[in-house]
Amino acid sequence: MEKGSETQPGPESRVLIIMTGGTICMRRSMNGFVPAQGFLETCMAPQHPFNDGSSPSDINVVIDDDGTEQPHRSYRTPISTYQKHVRYAVLEFKELLDSSSVNADGWTHIAQAIYWNYRLFDAFVILHGTDSLAYTCSALSFMLQNLGKPVILTGSQAPMLELQNDATPNLLGSLIIAGHFMIPEVCLYFNYSLMRGNRTTKVSATDFAAFASPNLPPLATISSLKTHVSWDLVYRSINLKAFSIQTSRAIGNVVPLRIFPGIKPELVEAVLRLDGLKGLVLETFGAGNAPGGPDGALTKVLADAVKRGIVIVNVTQCLTGTVSPLYEPAMLLQRAGVIPGHDMTSEAALAKLSYLLALPNLTIEDVRQQMAISLRGELTAHTSVVFAHPQIANLTSLCYAISKGSEEEVQDILKGDIGWLVNETDYSGNTPLHIASTAPSSTVLRLLLAQGASVHIRNNTGNTPLFLAASAGLLDNVNLLKQSGAHLHPEELATARLHAQSAPMVWRAAGILPVIDQLVEDVRAIEGGGGSGAPSGLSMSL
Repeated sequence: MEKGSETQPGPESRVLIIMTGGTICMRRSMNGFVPAQGFLETCMAPQHPFNDGSSPSDINVVIDDDGTEQPHRSYRTPISTYQKHVRYAVLEFKELLDSSSVNADGWTHIAQAIYWNYRLFDAFVILHGTDSLAYTCSALSFMLQNLGKPVILTGSQAPMLELQNDATPNLLGSLIIAGHFMIPEVCLYFNYSLMRGNRTTKVSATDFAAFASPNLPPLATISSLKTHVSWDLVYRSINLKAFSIQTSRAIGNVVPLRIFPGIKPELVEAVLRLDGLKGLVLETFGAGNAPGGPDGALTKVLADAVKRGIVIVNVTQCLTGTVSPLYEPAMLLQRAGVIPGHDMTSEAALAKLSYLLALPNLTIEDVRQQMAISLRGELTAHTSVVFAHPQIANLTSLCYAISKGSEEEVQDILKGDIGWLVNETDYSGNTPLHIASTAPSSTVLRLLLAQGASVHIRNNTGNTPLFLAASAGLLDNVNLLKQSGAHLHPEELATARLHAQSAPMVWRAAGILPVIDQLVEDVRAIEGGGGSGAPSGLSMSL
């Protein structure tokens, strides 16, 4: 909803920029361009679009599993068209890499940095080289489970310190979208377009339009006047679970194989017999076709591998289109147990397969079933959750029904293609979830959460639904919001601690310890020699 009549700035957003390396931060050297440290002060601070000159205080950034917070220099953008500042800090990795050197360990490092700082920031921008950027986008889309905040990856074809570059518009566009729009996906921003990360592929080694999303239109585009978001395409988690990360992966046990005319079955057999192989992404012709025929040697090799427990996924070599049993060769592969990958990119199929094969308690059949359905919007399926453009009248009716506590009316309004209305705001910046959080019954609150309502949006006074629920003393609502991944914003903590003295039970549930409890915790931490870090290994959950 546009609020053109407003003149007072809204609460500023906090964005953490994570620098992994790549062309965007490179400088000239005797050996060509190399990644260089000091990106914030050298490249961003001198430019007015990234620095309004207000010199805000430092922002604490968590730097390890133990929760160690380290102050980082922060800057603030000038006020935007949407009457908002974006305040940000940059977390630079100690070893900056060209993206051709980024591997699965790098993906884990990025996921952990987001996990450590998830409560402290409203959104995340990842600066990354372009060569493997589509792979990283796809991998993170699966590793970041029940994501409720924007994670935008970007980079550039030319370094920011070069006169002619695409680094400045790519970074600025990413920062603007991250700081203003609640798009809770892993996205890739390039050349004025925001794309779903696991739908992208690199299409040019030199052009500024280096990436494409062949089978899904952009989620957002930036013009000279405004940012247009295609809300009907935005994918949102509808699981009532907190954000977590899955860091184990089977990327070393999965390989892609491109079919070509005259390929010998013996070659495919040799690949499928590799020690430790668990999955194969088969890149086929057209709509999923491969040579061989029903009794052909290649079909038999694939069928035998499936019987041995190898998961084989069929994706097309074509830039656009989908794998479907339109022609006999594709049908024969499906009958042999090869899973149609629909319109997934090869990068997405590889990342998804390695993610699923590493999940505990999943059988091979479970993996096969989940490869064929959309988990993060990576393939086109009629079951995907989409959200269409809202109508003001519907928003008013929805808020009125919530105020009455009428579950039936809320369900009726959200039917059809206006389900994403749950994240639209009224004149006060309140979403329907803000209103439901202060209602005595948690039934409607649960219904909105199940529709993908964001627990992280703040209203014009800077408050989250969790803060409002705790302020109203509604313990059931607080517990339900926490279960769904809600947490208090850093700017709410001081006020929350004051409220906790008079209502300790409900604020304790919201994540705030009364002063006396905090003192006890501090003493225990000192006596115990410090805090225990988040568990290393497979999975971490907030």
